[in-house]
Amino acid sequence: MPQILDRFRSSTLGWLFGTLAGWSTCFLFLAGLVGSFYFLAQGTLVGAAWVAPLLLAVALVVVILKWFENIAIAYEVTEDRLILHKGILQKSIDEIELYRVKDVRIDFSIINQIADIGTITITSSDETTRDAPLVIRDVAKARARREKLRDLVNTARRNRGVREIDMVQEGFGEPPLN
Repeated sequence: MPQILDRFRSSTLGWLFGTLAGWSTCFLFLAGLVGSFYFLAQGTLVGAAWVAPLLLAVALVVVILKWFENIAIAYEVTEDRLILHKGILQKSIDEIELYRVKDVRIDFSIINQIADIGTITITSSDETTRDAPLVIRDVAKARARREKLRDLVNTARRNRGVREIDMVQEGFGEPPLN
């Protein structure tokens, strides 16, 4: 069994404080909490007073759903593979051979940079990413993880003697010149 170099999940806390959706959820939570205390202090729970607890409940449901989404997938990185552990009740394991990785991209907004999270997108010739790239959102220390992944991809290619060749056919679909 290869040694696991890194193990991580998408960060719920990073999502909460590092994305606009997370900040909005925090705002909903605070508005619901303040509103609930306000109406409780006044002893009024009629009329529009039901809105505050509803906001609080919606915010909590959003955070709980995001947390379940994040614990449903765990990622492990070894010297030659990226392993995806999916599922809570029914589990599956999928792997991407690192020598097959074509591109490792990172995206992050200004808010993401403050929280030190990012979105890592992996494109490869592996079956796992053949139809669409693997997108890993809300990754803590995303820049460092991306660099480590790129180094491991290059090492895996060297060890297997694999080279990436881009084939471009010029003039494809154009009529021949006479």
